[in-house]
Amino acid sequence: MDKKYDKIRNDYRQNPLGKKDVHQNPFEQFNKWIDRAISSGIKEPTAMSLSTVGKNLQPSSRMVLLKEIKDENFIFYTNYDSRKGHQISENHYGSLLFYWPELERQIRIEGRIEKASKEISEEYYLTRSAKRRIGAWASPQSQEIPNRKYLEDKQEEFNQKFSGNPIKKPSNWGGYTLTPYTIEFWQGRPNRLHDRLEYYLDDNDWKIRRLAP
Repeated sequence: MDKKYDKIRNDYRQNPLGKKDVHQNPFEQFNKWIDRAISSGIKEPTAMSLSTVGKNLQPSSRMVLLKEIKDENFIFYTNYDSRKGHQISENHYGSLLFYWPELERQIRIEGRIEKASKEISEEYYLTRSAKRRIGAWASPQSQEIPNRKYLEDKQEEFNQKFSGNPIKKPSNWGGYTLTPYTIEFWQGRPNRLHDRLEYYLDDNDWKIRRLAP
């Protein structure tokens, strides 16, 4: 069935975004924007689209949660045996996208992805609730399963296994760090003349340039 969506429009009304309006350090600017998203009461302000490409060159995107910025790396967690985990092992380059429509803002980030250290992964894992720690054991992420009951049975199996015992981190679960080489801040503006400021690395220094919308 054919259907058009070209009449769905939104006329952006936010203030201009120029070089004089942003911090020279992109991580300081990122913190400024994400803090505003959090304080604005936006649902899931740390949600971001993670895009990866495996050896077959087929892009794949999914929503994950940013958990930390450490040493200028963006950190998220997942099952290493998932589709994204396999793609990252085949191609270490990926991108992140934050979108906050209530603020008419986007942040696009491109960089190299590597596994986080075991220490970082274990430290975060222990902050999760017992049910979520069990969930990391129970779900064979991205694999085909017969039905919902399979997951519930697995959950109960691991509930019994760890009853009264510490719930250790699975070896196939942990963090990834994305080290960026470009970070773009996008501000919606009227008549589709949006503001785009891109930070890029030049000889290990962050530079800023304006891009056409």
